[in-house]
Amino acid sequence: MLRLCAKAGLVKSGVVAVDGTKLSASANSDSNVDYDRIARQIIAEAIATDEAEDERHGDARGDELPPELSTEAARREWLTRALEQEQSVEAEAEAVVDDQAAVVADDPLDGFDAERILARTQGRAGWLREAHRQLEAERWRTAGHIPRSRSERLRIAARQFEDNLAAELRGNGAYEASREQRRGTRRLGGPPKPYTPPEIPPGEVNVTDPDSRRMKGNRRYIQGYNAQAVVNEQQIVIAAEVSTAAGDFSHLRPMIEAALIELEQAGETEKPTVAVADAQYWNEQHMDDVTAEHGIQVLIPPDSGKRKGERPGWTGGRYSFMRCLLATELGKQLYRKRQQSIEPVYGHTKHNRRFDRFHRRGRLAVRTEWRLITMSHNLSKLHRHQTATVRA
Repeated sequence: MLRLCAKAGLVKSGVVAVDGTKLSASANSDSNVDYDRIARQIIAEAIATDEAEDERHGDARGDELPPELSTEAARREWLTRALEQEQSVEAEAEAVVDDQAAVVADDPLDGFDAERILARTQGRAGWLREAHRQLEAERWRTAGHIPRSRSERLRIAARQFEDNLAAELRGNGAYEASREQRRGTRRLGGPPKPYTPPEIPPGEVNVTDPDSRRMKGNRRYIQGYNAQAVVNEQQIVIAAEVSTAAGDFSHLRPMIEAALIELEQAGETEKPTVAVADAQYWNEQHMDDVTAEHGIQVLIPPDSGKRKGERPGWTGGRYSFMRCLLATELGKQLYRKRQQSIEPVYGHTKHNRRFDRFHRRGRLAVRTEWRLITMSHNLSKLHRHQTATVRA
């Protein structure tokens, strides 16, 4: 669809806007449960299954061997075949382990960019946040469909709890290892506060759609997803993604990079020159990366539109520079394009087309549905453009 829009001249744009909107999932907030409740439900299902098997088999145990394995000779023959297959599999596995032995290291810092985390001086919270970010990225790489069976969904939810706790322990271990390496440096303020990771995974997971999250919408909290989009001045959606994070703080760089990939695949060689977003996207690391790596200037106000005056503590330096830049006539003109380009897209999608709720479950299915909605929006824009061109 973007290729067709590019041929019609609708993709070229110097200014692109990034924004997100909350859309309800195909799940209810009442389905959010904690780890203890999930464990009780899984145990209750297991007990019910045992009772049903006892009633069905009667005096029989229900685990009797099939007829082809009822004799000693048949069992010995089956065991011989199984051992031969197992030996061949073990030989292949040992070869793979030998090749990877030099790569795999028992290092708590493995996989962490220690210099970047330390440069941001976030302490333990930075390491824990990075561990959870890596977990979320892994969930996207290994995402699958959400099963219809409630018992299977309960196990998926329980696995999410266990993975969350494992990420917490991994991040804490990396922090402790990093602190041990820097023990010789002097720390102001005395020793760090003691921290003990929880024994039981905290929080809640939705058993109807385990990938959805409880997040704040316009007027109320919903169980849903954060739908992101990059839109140009012609109100063409260049990139569309879905996130399980409620905030927009860490979405600027991924969305801009996704838009550049889409433009390249559509055959558009010209990059946007300016990216605009609201105050929720203020992330200095992302802003620097987008400017330095892709040559795109970023306009983001440090303060939200509802705030009167400057945000406490956000004064001087980059904050004052951005406020001065947005106060100029050119800055006002460029930033005004954010409201003119992307907000009508969300208004048309949610109110005119009445799409404010996903019908599928799971992050992959929801992302596909969101991309289908934005693609159909581009199709309607292309149709109106061609119709107007023919009439002219």
